[in-house]
Amino acid sequence: MHAVPVINHPCTLCCRPTSMWCSRCQSAWYCSPEHIHSDWPRHRKECIPAMSPAGSYNMNMIATPPPAEPQFISVSAILFSPEDERPRIVNVSCRPSPKSSQALCPVPLLDSHFEGNEIKSLVLTEGLNGEPLRFPLHLWYAPQALQRGSPVNRSIFHITSGAAEKAWCGPVVVLKFNGSRRQGYSDAGSNDLPALSAYFLAYK
Repeated sequence: MHAVPVINHPCTLCCRPTSMWCSRCQSAWYCSPEHIHSDWPRHRKECIPAMSPAGSYNMNMIATPPPAEPQFISVSAILFSPEDERPRIVNVSCRPSPKSSQALCPVPLLDSHFEGNEIKSLVLTEGLNGEPLRFPLHLWYAPQALQRGSPVNRSIFHITSGAAEKAWCGPVVVLKFNGSRRQGYSDAGSNDLPALSAYFLAYK
């Protein structure tokens, strides 16, 4: 776990560094409950209640620390780079889903692997011989690369021994879900390559 960095703002009343704000408007900073109460006759004129996530107003008028920023997580993923002879393991940072979102799974940050291309994904739920995968695999790819005749992905060509009916083009990043409910990711690794090889062999 990473320590949450201390946010220092000057107290509205005395300018002493503080990490607490008015929990009603969440935009004025105070070093103590006493100072917010002392400043209330002035502050009340500008104190517009902030909306809470549930859509109701937060009517408290106390000095509290702001909520901690959600922590990014890092997981191991498999990168099939078009130029590499073999797939390799890379670390991928994932941003927590917004609370307003219906999705529970973190959002992987993959732009650096796709250089501005549109990214799509598919979920692989079956492995060799159609057996269900206990930990489904999440494949991210660039659809334009498949359509415009980009160079063949050499690392995918290598793990399929060139026997696939149709060559895959463009980069692929594979993450592994931490269970069938797909609420998060766990580390992907070389044990996942046989299922991926079977998928790329069957790709048409």
